[in-house]
Amino acid sequence: MIEPEARPAAEQAADVTRVAAIDCGTNSVRLLLADVGGGRLTDVERRMQIVRLGQGVDQTGMLAPEALERTFTAMRGYAGLIEAHGAEKVRVVATSATRDAANRADFVSGVVDIFGVVPEVISGDEEARLSFMGATRDLVELRPTRPYLVVDIGGGSTEFVLGTSTVDAARSVDIGCVRMTERHLCAADPQDGTAATAQDPPTPEQIAAAVADIDAQLAAVREVVPVDQARTLVALAGSATTVAGIALDLPEYDPERIHLSRITAAQVHEVTRRLLHSTHEERAAIGVMHPGRVDVIGAGALILDRIMREYGFGGVVVSEHDILDGIAWSLA
Repeated sequence: MIEPEARPAAEQAADVTRVAAIDCGTNSVRLLLADVGGGRLTDVERRMQIVRLGQGVDQTGMLAPEALERTFTAMRGYAGLIEAHGAEKVRVVATSATRDAANRADFVSGVVDIFGVVPEVISGDEEARLSFMGATRDLVELRPTRPYLVVDIGGGSTEFVLGTSTVDAARSVDIGCVRMTERHLCAADPQDGTAATAQDPPTPEQIAAAVADIDAQLAAVREVVPVDQARTLVALAGSATTVAGIALDLPEYDPERIHLSRITAAQVHEVTRRLLHSTHEERAAIGVMHPGRVDVIGAGALILDRIMREYGFGGVVVSEHDILDGIAWSLA
């Protein structure tokens, strides 16, 4: 057998494109700088900042000025990194909070000023497709049984995607850790767009109201996505990875140990119970907890717990790769 002649390193490098993917969600804004080529995505740098862009959107329908400024401040820092690393292509994607906001033109103009590109306020279906693409690329290492049900638990919405190598069905619904906290688990319902104050801890009545809301949306998902066909549940984003870190009893956040970890339904339920019955100080003291998630992690965990209960999953694979990776792949 004649081996193919190796290509020069310079020629191989020419096939690699350095890209910058920015995901602006309801709770955080994230950056992935990566080299894409030869069927591989190689991280150059990942950054995440909690900016709570969706502060009060569920009540007011508007992006708060202070939330916009927090987001733009984070983005200015990202723009400097993109320039320093010489990214050739940039894509900015905005999701639930911006979709829902009447003043999203203010967000768009700010992003154009910072990055020089128009942000894409994508639909829930496109968000689901990108999340599936980002999450399933490296699942081959585990060889989990297909089809997958990929769930991306965000701040304002959660995306459900059923598929094998491509998307077969998808649905986005308005249940997210920020939205559920503001809607059900807060001490008061703010009417002026100010940040909601999470009940500490929430009352049984508040938790029951959140459960009823989540379960109603999960029933709506069933109407579009045949979830009973799924054989492996894959959960993405900060709520799921934080729950996994707690279940694994990690002393601090460790993405390498969390990525592709398997967590049982019993572990998810116990972590959720613990979070919903603890105070702000107790949650903040958990080693893997990001400060920006302390007041919304209970709702995020509850969403994952209800998904597993309602759809009958005994375990979940947790992935650190998600829509951000999907955005990067889309630039290849």
